Amino acid sequence: MTLPERQLANAIRALAMDAVQAANSGHPGMPMGMADVATVLYSDYLRFDPTDPHWPDRDRFVLSAGHGSMLAYATLHLAGYARPTIDDIRNFRQLHSPCAGHPENFELEGVETTTGPLGQGLATAVGMAIAERHLNALYGDDLVNHRTWVIAGDGCLMEGINHEAIGLAGHLGLGRMTVLWDDNKITIDGSTDLSTSEDIAARYEATGWHVERCDGHDPADIRRAIDAALADPRPSLIACRTLIGFGAPNKQGTSATHGSPLGADEIAATRENLGWTYEPFDIPADIAAAWAAFGEEGKKRHNLWKLRLANDEKKDEFSARLSGDVTPGAAFSAYLNGLVAEPPKVATRKASENTLGALTADIASLIGGSADLTGSNNTKTSSTKPLTKDDYSGRYIYYGIREFGMAAAMNGMALHGGVVPYGGTFLVFADYCRAAIRLSALQQQRVVYVMTHDSIGLGEDGPTHQPIEHLQSLRAMPNLLVMRPADAIETAECWALALAQTDRPSLLALTRQNLPPLRHDVTENLCAKGGYRIREAAAARKVVLVATGSEVSLAIEVAEKLEAAGHGADVVSMVSTELFDEQDGTYQDAILPRDALIVSIEAGTTFGWERYTGRDGLRFGIDSFGASAPIEDLFKHFGLTVDAITPQILAKLGA
Repeated sequence: MTLPERQLANAIRALAMDAVQAANSGHPGMPMGMADVATVLYSDYLRFDPTDPHWPDRDRFVLSAGHGSMLAYATLHLAGYARPTIDDIRNFRQLHSPCAGHPENFELEGVETTTGPLGQGLATAVGMAIAERHLNALYGDDLVNHRTWVIAGDGCLMEGINHEAIGLAGHLGLGRMTVLWDDNKITIDGSTDLSTSEDIAARYEATGWHVERCDGHDPADIRRAIDAALADPRPSLIACRTLIGFGAPNKQGTSATHGSPLGADEIAATRENLGWTYEPFDIPADIAAAWAAFGEEGKKRHNLWKLRLANDEKKDEFSARLSGDVTPGAAFSAYLNGLVAEPPKVATRKASENTLGALTADIASLIGGSADLTGSNNTKTSSTKPLTKDDYSGRYIYYGIREFGMAAAMNGMALHGGVVPYGGTFLVFADYCRAAIRLSALQQQRVVYVMTHDSIGLGEDGPTHQPIEHLQSLRAMPNLLVMRPADAIETAECWALALAQTDRPSLLALTRQNLPPLRHDVTENLCAKGGYRIREAAAARKVVLVATGSEVSLAIEVAEKLEAAGHGADVVSMVSTELFDEQDGTYQDAILPRDALIVSIEAGTTFGWERYTGRDGLRFGIDSFGASAPIEDLFKHFGLTVDAITPQILAKLGA
């Protein structure tokens, strides 16, 4: 017997309202409203294999409206994934349950990306769609030919990142991406009429998208709209007109179902209204079997795909790409040796470009880009031709002035697999990227942020463009590796370290101005220690100068002045506080001995450096906004010169 589709959708509704009620917390309205759309998607369109959530050619499904997480948990459970179990769902939003308040990809296989911050899921999906098209261009339909599906809410489409994301997707012609918009006209505050009157469909059409509309509670109309989307070569938005909290007789269609449990009385009334006579968390066998059958077609397709892979002449190369191995090769080794033979005086942004020239020659999976600052970030190489809608095999993306969209898309590419993304902008614009950088870190993804113009050293552009608080605020972010190299060799070592991080993103803070070569050997990656002694005291050590990036050469000059006055001074290049903090106590004490005066020098806020200098140490930096002037005048104005720093250290020493 074929079960009515409404009953299959009601299984989602029941699990959603019961789990939220049990937790006394959550968002039942969206899962109840989009249950019919999700049922059609899983039954007829979504290609998945619940027995192998990592099948490379599966469709990617992103629940951008992450507050409706019970839609994801219910469908994963019903479709036959090993987790979440029904007990996991019973423990929705409880400590150690994989069914967190918002979907987290590191908690559950089948959750493609962590969502919750509205708009980012859709923007991340754009990156997944880019990765799919790129790998398809390299390996063909037999190995890579899947779609990216997104369920998004009104909030996702209101967020500013939506403008960036859909503009990029439309420009690149990502026709295998479909967004199912939960068009319920409700936000937390109430009707969307309170806050918006824009024509969203027209906005999407203006950016090169195909738009369809459907009744989100009519399976036949949903199928019609999806079929029309699949037939169009453009990315598609389907406006699914729904009732939030569908089935709740007294609350459906209102914001009362958005972010609160329905309550026992309304749940009882909903059960009666839907004809759902089963106890909480009880899914009858016939409905469970019908849902389990949805994955059978995907299993068949997966088996056929494995046969194609086994017989494909590129199978080894493809498997290597998906493994994520990005070990630098011969070109990188030759480049390092060249730095020793002819040490260059260059800006670290230029040193990064030179390093990337070798790395992109060695590693085909590196895909770069910049938010309209290619010539300033130095992120393009001779190996990275543009990736365009006419040639997806390219390895360089012109993101335009879309810093946030770029960062989210890079997350999507990293999550998709087969691609290691890096992208550039100015360090001060990390603020535009920050929410996506945070999700890179939370999701433990290898994304490399190339942030140039890292201090007042950028000069005349002035305080709007001069980072002050940025480095320390980024260092405060968990699981983000921030590195600020001091010369070309350190820059190369930092790139090697960034690519070696398989479970966290990296951010390289790079200079606009030229820096002298300080290192002259590459026998060991010293930056891997985070902080290391780049200059050792000649006289009895009394001072340790701790500096980063462009201030390391300044610290060395200060040390020479101190030595001339009879005071031994080490200089430590603190490339990465995160890596230094990961070293054992013995190493840390050797580098920052307790019997020495510790002095920090960084052309940014002094906030946080007391962690290393102690209260009795000295901290040289900038605790105000910058100014517009030539670089030499700025460093003198802010007291970051040998003549300004040395006397203060001597006074502290009592000399």
